[in-house]
Amino acid sequence: MRTGCYEHPPVEIADHQTEVAGLGVHWRRAGDAAVLYLHGVPTSSFDWNPFLERVGGVAPDLPGFGRSAKPADFDYSIGGYDRFLEAFAEHAGLERFSLVVHDWGGVGLALAQRFPERIERLVLFSCVPLLPDYRWHRVARAWRTPLLGELLMGFTTRYGLRRAMPRELADRAWDCFDQGTQRAILRLHRSSPPAVLAQAGARLGELRAPALVLWPGADPYISASFGRRYADALGGETELELVEGAGHWTWHERPELVDRAAAFLCAG
Repeated sequence: MRTGCYEHPPVEIADHQTEVAGLGVHWRRAGDAAVLYLHGVPTSSFDWNPFLERVGGVAPDLPGFGRSAKPADFDYSIGGYDRFLEAFAEHAGLERFSLVVHDWGGVGLALAQRFPERIERLVLFSCVPLLPDYRWHRVARAWRTPLLGELLMGFTTRYGLRRAMPRELADRAWDCFDQGTQRAILRLHRSSPPAVLAQAGARLGELRAPALVLWPGADPYISASFGRRYADALGGETELELVEGAGHWTWHERPELVDRAAAFLCAG
């Protein structure tokens, strides 16, 4: 797969439904760019349509989300997703690739630390800190609490999602916000106390690929200080840009950041 970019949007984003590591996986591919995009909670690969149209690449619905399988026996943890992503990258023909992550898509950094030689470039939007001293935000602390988390999930509404994220994203996320996705969110958070997060990022300094950190200044879930700390922790040449006034879904609020990130990805 090539690492360049398109002068114009690809003709189409193709949807695929295939089996990977014994799971039914929905994923999107545009063109032949070697870029892997990983979404967070509670969305799925549709998050990345602006990038797929502009740059091309591959974006899966992670297990438990979107139109991918949501089995009760999947390991909804950083390690579980790390192993899945290794299998998915092989299935998608990604030998050496750029990685773009947001929110819980940061699980891709576990794979990157195991295979740093395969990572061409990194783009980090506001993602879960695999760093010491992160304290989960208020909603995540509720999710991590047995019974309270289940009650909170059960009372979640479309309107509630709209209050937490851009309306278009909320409506699309709501369409797949079933019991399987709720279970995945709860298990993922409960498997990841602060010590586990810190351990999962212990080898970030071994990532020597050029990196761009585009971190919002007004994220209610993860403070801008963790954007700076990621920039300091990564081992390669890293550009940090704090996007003042932007929230968690940064590139949807500031569409010009798609071009900013695309220019960085294409420079490889």
